[in-house]
Amino acid sequence: MITVKFFAVLRERLGLAETQVDADVSTVQELVQVLKQQSERYAKELDRYQLLCAVNQNLLPLTTEVKDGDEVALFPPVTGG
Repeated sequence: MITVKFFAVLRERLGLAETQVDADVSTVQELVQVLKQQSERYAKELDRYQLLCAVNQNLLPLTTEVKDGDEVALFPPVTGG
């Protein structure tokens, strides 16, 4: 089981802070694809942004490998001023 946490506007638009995914995936990209297949809402919101991710609290590319027990955080690009 992989814990997926949503931050910033993703959390607001999806209406949840985290979810659990029990799927045979090897990368964050594959994990995102599984989420998109779960609902039209996930697909719309996850396609809306060029996602950033952190795996086990380390900022890493979407091509990063994941395994059972990992925590993946997804968030849109950070802006500010």
